[in-house]
Amino acid sequence: MTDLQSHGWLDGLQEAVWLVDEAHHLILHANAAAERLVGMPVADMVGKPVLGLAATPQDQAFWAEPPEVIAAGIHSYTSLVRANGLLVPVDRHVTRVPWGQDGRTAFMLTMLDRSAQEATEHELETLLSELRATLDSAADGMLVCGLDRSVRAFNQRLAQLWGLPRHLLVERDDAAVYAFMASQVADARVYAERMAAIEREPMQESTDILQLRGGMVLEMRTVPQFRQGRAVGRVYSYRDITRQTEIQASLRLAARVFESSLDAIFIADSQHRIMRMNPGCERLVGPAAKAFEGCMAASLFGGGSDAGFMERVQQGWSRDGFWEGELWLPRDNGAYCAVQLSWVALRDDEGRLVQSIGFMRDLTLQHAAQKRIEELAYSDVLTGLPNRLLLSQRVDTAIQGARQSDTGFAILFLDLDRFKIINDSLGHPFGDRVLQLVAERLQTCLRQTDMLCRLGGDEFVIYLHGGDAPVAESVARRILDDMLKPFMLDSMGFSIQCSIGIALYPQDGATLDDLIKQSDTAMYRVKERGRGSYGFYQPQMNANLLARMQMEHAMRQALGLQRMAVHYQPQVNMATGRITGAEALIRWTDPEFGAVSPGVFIPLAEESGYIVTLGAWVMEQAVREASVWMHSGMPIMISVNVSALEFRQPDFVDRITRLLAVHQLPPTLLELELTETILLQDAQEMEQRLRVLADLGIGLAIDDFGTGYSSLAYLKKLPIHKLKIDQSFVRGLPDDDGDRAIVSAIISMGRAMHIEVVAEGVETETQQAVLQQMLCEHYQGFLCAPGLPAEKFRAMLREPLPLKAQGKHRPIIS
Repeated sequence: MTDLQSHGWLDGLQEAVWLVDEAHHLILHANAAAERLVGMPVADMVGKPVLGLAATPQDQAFWAEPPEVIAAGIHSYTSLVRANGLLVPVDRHVTRVPWGQDGRTAFMLTMLDRSAQEATEHELETLLSELRATLDSAADGMLVCGLDRSVRAFNQRLAQLWGLPRHLLVERDDAAVYAFMASQVADARVYAERMAAIEREPMQESTDILQLRGGMVLEMRTVPQFRQGRAVGRVYSYRDITRQTEIQASLRLAARVFESSLDAIFIADSQHRIMRMNPGCERLVGPAAKAFEGCMAASLFGGGSDAGFMERVQQGWSRDGFWEGELWLPRDNGAYCAVQLSWVALRDDEGRLVQSIGFMRDLTLQHAAQKRIEELAYSDVLTGLPNRLLLSQRVDTAIQGARQSDTGFAILFLDLDRFKIINDSLGHPFGDRVLQLVAERLQTCLRQTDMLCRLGGDEFVIYLHGGDAPVAESVARRILDDMLKPFMLDSMGFSIQCSIGIALYPQDGATLDDLIKQSDTAMYRVKERGRGSYGFYQPQMNANLLARMQMEHAMRQALGLQRMAVHYQPQVNMATGRITGAEALIRWTDPEFGAVSPGVFIPLAEESGYIVTLGAWVMEQAVREASVWMHSGMPIMISVNVSALEFRQPDFVDRITRLLAVHQLPPTLLELELTETILLQDAQEMEQRLRVLADLGIGLAIDDFGTGYSSLAYLKKLPIHKLKIDQSFVRGLPDDDGDRAIVSAIISMGRAMHIEVVAEGVETETQQAVLQQMLCEHYQGFLCAPGLPAEKFRAMLREPLPLKAQGKHRPIIS
């Protein structure tokens, strides 16, 4: 008998054991543990096929194998069918062992009950699955790393927050994951430094804010991971706080707005009690502001017991969510302050009132401004006179009354003559005070039933109640006389002249606008005729005004359409008959108006300011032509008229200098003809500009000398080199004694001051002879030639004529 047969030690094993016959696979023996495992007595199992213990097809297939295969043994996890029909998970071993004394062997089948172990493993797997599900369902992104930065675990939220590409989630490339995360941070350098600092302190806990390039803001929290009290890794959690950051920023902004707002703001609770006031509200309410905290908000306005007020407020809240209106806020000094209150209701999701916010604005200044606006709406700010709006209402009333009573009235349009000189020379503040004095004096010329109105600038309109032509004429004369009486301001005495246009209702217009327009037209005609007078509107005036507008329009188009040209009139040496220079003269021929006289369109250009454009064009044409003469071997001086407005342009000197340089014309071959008016306006600035021109070598001539308001002192201190005697004096030669005396005096003065003299408008040999006798040096006029087109003037220069021809000088080239 073998040890297996003779000893009962098998029964002491916890492991179930069966001895199985190799030939027939019958159970030879079983121990007590096998009895417990199967739930069947050993006696009932002995002699039974081992296939009775096989619960799976694999087990049945195993025992069907040849003995040699079974003898090779097996170790596997399988199931056992207990006597009660339940499956039991077991750990199975099959080996060959000796059996009997004759050297026979048997199969030893051992099984260990794995029910508890499998239940534990299942529980662990379930727990692990639940932990994974919990990790993936967490609102925060989780990243678990070892101390060597190896990624142990992460959840789907982490991938969502960082936008991790799919290939990084499956490749298990930890370095690529870290690199991608670093690339998403707005400030990669600071992020790298911070991560390095965290890794150097394994035990450190930290919280950081990360700004991603896409705009997301993450809160990163990191804590060490411990095992048996030792740090083995690190857990990173990432939370999207973008919305919270925005909310916090908004709250901070709201707090700053609340504290710094110029509006007064109070916050009330659901019972309308004041919880808080901002500094603006405390300033508006006054020193007693703190005493209102905890009180009903309505008590701010002295309406604490006024239930009707809160009813109106709550009706506004129910209807619009806010109430708005003007209220009176009591002040500590017993006065009241007008405020605009906007009171907004704040409700929760169920619509319950949680708080309310009141916004108050002090209306004191606004009310004062409104009052001032109402005053200004009907009066002129400077003079306090009625303005056009009040005048319109007065005239509308008069028109209604005139229709019923068949009476009329008069409108006078008054403009101060040359008032701009006062503003320019003495300054606008002085001019404003003059206007106030003028308004006071005009008012004394009118009756109480009349109305004086200032339109603006130096323009006034007068309504004469019931005034016909004689009454209007009488008032106009009285105004003109009174205005000439001296004014006194800042110890300065002066007089002011004005021009007046008169229109009558109803014959000259049916509305105030019509009457002002017609009286303005009449006033304009007065200024055309010399200023300082009055005139009644005539229907023909509008036609003349229309013609002027049409001519001005045609003039502005003429340059672009090449309808203007520059002609050249020779200036001749009186003694030699040689041409010494030429004056550039602008000419205009229009398809509609024909050849337009410069005496017509030049004043129009000066009034409209277009003279600057015309003057610049003539200057350029003249300089170009003079350059052609010079380069053709015929250098003579070219004279160009310069208007006062053109001369005052800031870039005038620079423009002349550029023109001379571009056309390579020496400055000594250019002469500017100026009027005496230019020399008398802004004398200091003009003197400086004239000296700059003279230093360049440009000649300066006084045109129409003797016709202006001359102060001959400028001839002594300014670099003038030529005087041109106006043709109005030459025309009277030789018979008019006055003209002879004036011309002789100008020539003598010029010679005495070493200034050349040119006589303009010489048309007869007699005039030339008289001028030569008076020792006049040069002349120009029809006796030599009218203004000639450039090509004809060039031809005249190329063909010099004899010095004498039929007893008179003929021009030759100088």
